[in-house]
Amino acid sequence: MPRRARKYLPGYPYHIVQRGNNRNACFVAPQDYRFYLELWEECSQRYSVAIHAYCLMTNHIHFLVTPGDSDSVSFATKVIGSRYAQYFNKTYKRTGTLWEGRHKYSLVQSERYFLTCSRYIELNPVVANMVSKPEQYKWSSYMCNAWGGEGIVEQHIEYLKLGEVPESRRHAYRELFRYSILSEDIHIIEDAARYNRPLGDSRFSEEIASRYGVVIPRATRGRPKLDGK
Repeated sequence: MPRRARKYLPGYPYHIVQRGNNRNACFVAPQDYRFYLELWEECSQRYSVAIHAYCLMTNHIHFLVTPGDSDSVSFATKVIGSRYAQYFNKTYKRTGTLWEGRHKYSLVQSERYFLTCSRYIELNPVVANMVSKPEQYKWSSYMCNAWGGEGIVEQHIEYLKLGEVPESRRHAYRELFRYSILSEDIHIIEDAARYNRPLGDSRFSEEIASRYGVVIPRATRGRPKLDGK
């Protein structure tokens, strides 16, 4: 029986994460990254998905997106995942599953976590010690958000609030990267993505439940507890 498509709240941003099967590489050569981004550009337009931030790591991906319809993200990720897997298997003469199941997702409270989540995504290569500065990594949205230029990124309202004109917004965005993300926020972002939980406070959960009749669990705060402690 086919899996039922997930439904998303239109107009709300989501953090999307998908990993390679058994943490194996999903991208080997530059043309792999380019082809994957071309698929996202094509499908984001076809299925009405606004892309705000992204990062393609060797064995997983992060995207911060806003769906235009309840099934936009489900359709887009399904087509992208399938077409890229076919391309990858054909290119590298392999068979079998490329992705580790369905993507993970977390509904993002814009005013509290949007910019933090965007920074978390674009800092992935730095945290992984692949580069020392985010602008040195080619396969993320940092250069577009921080310096401008062409790309597949659409500016979210929280980004637009950073300044009245493009240059002031880009400068303010770069300034955010001078400061480390709080370890507590990192835990909340990662925990939310791992368990498909929202990034938001109790007020946000109550608002979603009241407006849409959707009951969502609260994200846990602080560091995860160790067994027996």
